[in-house]
Amino acid sequence: MSRPLLVAYRALGLGDLLTAVPALRALARAFPEHQRVLAAPWALAGLARLTGAVDEVVDCAPLAPLPQCLHGADVAVNLHGRGTQSHEVLLATGPRRLIAFGRPPDPVWRPGEHEVARWCRLLVESGIPADPADLAIAAPELPAPAAAVGATLIHPGAASAARRWPAERWAEVALAERAAGRRVVITGSATERPLADRVARAAGLPGETVLAGRTDLLELTATVAAAARVACGDTGIAHLATALEIPSVVLFGPTPPAEWGPPRTGRHLALWAGRRGDPHGDQPDPGLLEIRVSDVLDALDEAAEASASGQARSSSATSSATRAAMSSRMARTSSTGRPFGSGRSQST
Repeated sequence: MSRPLLVAYRALGLGDLLTAVPALRALARAFPEHQRVLAAPWALAGLARLTGAVDEVVDCAPLAPLPQCLHGADVAVNLHGRGTQSHEVLLATGPRRLIAFGRPPDPVWRPGEHEVARWCRLLVESGIPADPADLAIAAPELPAPAAAVGATLIHPGAASAARRWPAERWAEVALAERAAGRRVVITGSATERPLADRVARAAGLPGETVLAGRTDLLELTATVAAAARVACGDTGIAHLATALEIPSVVLFGPTPPAEWGPPRTGRHLALWAGRRGDPHGDQPDPGLLEIRVSDVLDALDEAAEASASGQARSSSATSSATRAAMSSRMARTSSTGRPFGSGRSQST
C-alpha cells in the first residue's frame, strides 16, 4: 500500500530552502508515515537531501503548474508565499488539506517577520510544533578544494546589484586577510566568475584560489564546510555558513538582518547601516556602501577568534558590541534575520 503524499512547495532559491529547513523538519516529525516531497528547483535536490527532512525533490519552477505526480496529496504546504498565485498552484492539484497563510482563523502573514520564524509560525498555528533553531545540516561527504581548508572564504556575488558590495572593497579585504596570515578563496557561480576574477586580480591572488564556476552546489557546500570563516553579502552562501555552523560576516544593504539574517549565536555577525532600500535595484544600495572595509575586517577578526576557539562568542558580549556600534555609525548585529540562487518569499 502506498504512503500518503505530503507536498511542501518552495520553488525558490538556496537561501529560501535553508531558511525553510526547520519547517521541513517539523513536517517530517509531524507526518512520519507520509511520502514527503519538496516541490523546488532540481538544482537544490542534493542539498535538500542533506536536511533529512524530505524523501524526494520534484523539479518545478516558481508559480508554474505542478506535475501530475504531485496531484491528490493528502497534505500540501505552501512554504512559497502568502498570495493567491502560490495558493492556486497548490489548490489546482486537489490536495485533501492545504496549510497556508490566509485570513483568520487561518495563520496570517506578518510583514517584517524573520523568514525562519515565519514558516515555523505557520506550522505552529496549524497545530504542528516547529523549532526555528533547527537549522544545522551535515556537510556532504565530498572532498573540499585544498585551498579552502581553513581559509577565509569570500563570496562577492549576489543576485541583484543592490546587494553586491564593490569588488574593489572585497579585494582590500582579501589583501588584509592574507597580510594577517590567513589563506583566501573566492567563490561564486559560473556567471559570477568574472567578478571573482576581478577581486582576485585586484588582491594579487593566484588563480587556484578562485573557485567560482568550478563547483556545483554540493561541492560549494563542502567548500564552505572546510573554510574557517565566510565573508559575503546577503545571499545564499550566508545561509550555508549558518547551516554548517561556520563563522560568518554578512553584509546587508536594502534588507534588514532582522528579516533574513543569521541567528543570535554570536558565531555570525551581520553588518547593516540601519536603513532599507530596494533589494532588486540595479546599483549597490547606498546603505550597503556605508559599510567600510575596516568594518568588515574588524568583524572578520572576531570570526577568526570564533573559528580558533571552536565556539561562538557569548550572545551577551556580542550584543554589547552591537549596541556600541549602533550608537556610532552602523548597526552591527548578531542578529536574527536570508539564498546560490535567489528567490525570497513572496507576496505571490
